Amino acid sequence: MTRKALYLKNEKKQKHEIQHRNRCRLCGRPRGYIGKFGLCRICFRTLAHQGKLPGVVKASW
Repeated sequence: MTRKALYLKNEKKQKHEIQHRNRCRLCGRPRGYIGKFGLCRICFRTLAHQGKLPGVVKASW
């Protein structure tokens, strides 16, 4: 199935709460999900490098 079809399938009302799967808002990826931002790790990293996520800075020590 394509990502769009999987995303639409996920949006349907589920019988049980346990069936809900968090997905990235941009690409629909189910793994590596960061709940605070609603993004997967790959999209999060891309947007952070572009400076489009306020308050996110690269760590250095």
